[in-house]
Amino acid sequence: MNRFKASRFRHAVAKPARKEAWIRDVRAGSTISCGNHIKSSCHLIAFNADSAGVLGIVPLESWDGRKRAVSQLCCHSDVVTDFDFSPFDALLLATGSADETVKVWRLSESSQDLPSCPGVTLGPAGCQVETLQFHPTADGVLVSGAGRTATVWDVAQQKPLTALEPHGDLIQSVSWKQDGALLGTSSKDKKLRIFDPRTKPAAAQVLPSFLGLPAGWGRTNGQPGRSKAN
Repeated sequence: MNRFKASRFRHAVAKPARKEAWIRDVRAGSTISCGNHIKSSCHLIAFNADSAGVLGIVPLESWDGRKRAVSQLCCHSDVVTDFDFSPFDALLLATGSADETVKVWRLSESSQDLPSCPGVTLGPAGCQVETLQFHPTADGVLVSGAGRTATVWDVAQQKPLTALEPHGDLIQSVSWKQDGALLGTSSKDKKLRIFDPRTKPAAAQVLPSFLGLPAGWGRTNGQPGRSKAN
């Protein structure tokens, strides 16, 4: 007797979108990126363009069947290393760069009339920003990793909430637990660290990197509960 139920998706096949829905003539980035190469909110798609410091922005949906225009957001003076949309605001985009700053941008839903100046600039960090991610359950909280240090920011107040204990080598990635209670980081020193940034800057756990993070990490596909940063 088979103890496992057959999946109802076992005969599912991916179906490509019609050609009318394709986004053509996109000059995607050839510049080296350390983090995301492409990211989407429920309104916009952002991707690395072919010029350093520039992101391409395109609407996720086509309006009235018209061709979608690709706009350029000139956001940094050096390579964009990572970027992330806020889970609470589909038009709020944070970008990190080799120019040692994190910038937060207010975009328009149509991707037209992109801002020439950021709403918020965080830093300089003293070294290249490697990675960043918005908090999944606290509106206005962002973590960035630069060099050996991860910093948790209050975007609205434009100030750091806490700087975590320095790592043994360059930080390569950061990830909030789905409920936002803990923060995981990985580093070139081949260690995974788990922090509770609300209680202390030191890591609560240090694990060999081959073990990986436990279940429950990474952004959930559901709508996060909303809270404000204190």
